[in-house]
Amino acid sequence: MSTTTRWLDDEEHLAWRAWIDLNAQLSARLNRELQAASGLSLSDYEILVALTDKDVPDRSLRMFELGERLQWEKSRVSKQVSRMEARGLVERRHCADDRRGAFVDLTDAGLAAISAAAPGHVALVRELFFEGLSGEQVRSLGRFATTVLERLAAES
Repeated sequence: MSTTTRWLDDEEHLAWRAWIDLNAQLSARLNRELQAASGLSLSDYEILVALTDKDVPDRSLRMFELGERLQWEKSRVSKQVSRMEARGLVERRHCADDRRGAFVDLTDAGLAAISAAAPGHVALVRELFFEGLSGEQVRSLGRFATTVLERLAAES
């Protein structure tokens, strides 16, 4: 059975390339600025945010839960946690119920690091991403992202 590829039209192609370029440039800029201001990488920050989310009251997640939240491969989570553990931002704690499992706990130093970095990072996100957008553009972006995320969740 032969299938025909439905190529992107010109408008879709431009939108897709703009999205790819936006993601790459924004991530690179946020990472550079965050590291310069706080010494945290964007990956450090993402883990610290996950551990300080409101639905994580004890500031501790299983390694696999952290990976699921961030959509990272197991090896990436492990390597990043090891780097952060060496700097005292998190601690790895073995799970008594599952000998192969581990928890990642936020340390006081990790909490202090994200508390210090967050205001500047949020200001930069606002400046680079939201400034100049109308309320309707922000709402449209939210609807767009939600629609795509719902489709991705339904397909997994």
